[in-house]
Amino acid sequence: MGQAANMPCRGGGSYVTELYHWYRTFINECPSGLITLHEFQRHFCNGTVGWESAEYAEQIFRTLDNNGDGVVDFREYVMAISMLIEGSAVEKLRWSFKLYDKDGDGAITREEMLEITQAVYKMNVAAALTKPNPLTAEECTNRIFMRLDKDNNAIISLEEFTEGALNDDWIREMLECDPSTVKVERPLRRDTALGTRG
Repeated sequence: MGQAANMPCRGGGSYVTELYHWYRTFINECPSGLITLHEFQRHFCNGTVGWESAEYAEQIFRTLDNNGDGVVDFREYVMAISMLIEGSAVEKLRWSFKLYDKDGDGAITREEMLEITQAVYKMNVAAALTKPNPLTAEECTNRIFMRLDKDNNAIISLEEFTEGALNDDWIREMLECDPSTVKVERPLRRDTALGTRG
């Protein structure tokens, strides 16, 4: 726990400073300390491409809601954000696995993969986040399954998912959740908004 204070963050400040910013933003947006799916979708969609990203936001919310109580608290929120920014490739892939494993049964079916892939494609196209993929969502899903389903049982296990993605750059790029696709809007400091320097 003591190492967290020295971890670097994106803005060049300390991890604790970044954590404080996340907390302030979270509390400003969700004074109750909890965020519902509807609130999360609204903020996520405003930070990305509008309601084209609502389906993807719903899946991210489900993955953030570790205890399945229908709300995300600050602890769940910051643990996911920290891991997506500072986590290892394996940690990010484990989190992504939960995103694709919609029913939480420990395996990804072709249907689950296709649903998430379609939601990601829809969001990326609306935002022009990446160059257009020559593969359709269905072709992409089929290609991922061909490469990852090593035992040909029509599901991808966590082990197949992480090992396969670690050994294949194209797969890893397709499957990792990239926090840089979400624009973070920091609230203006009061002195900045008033035209003074702090």
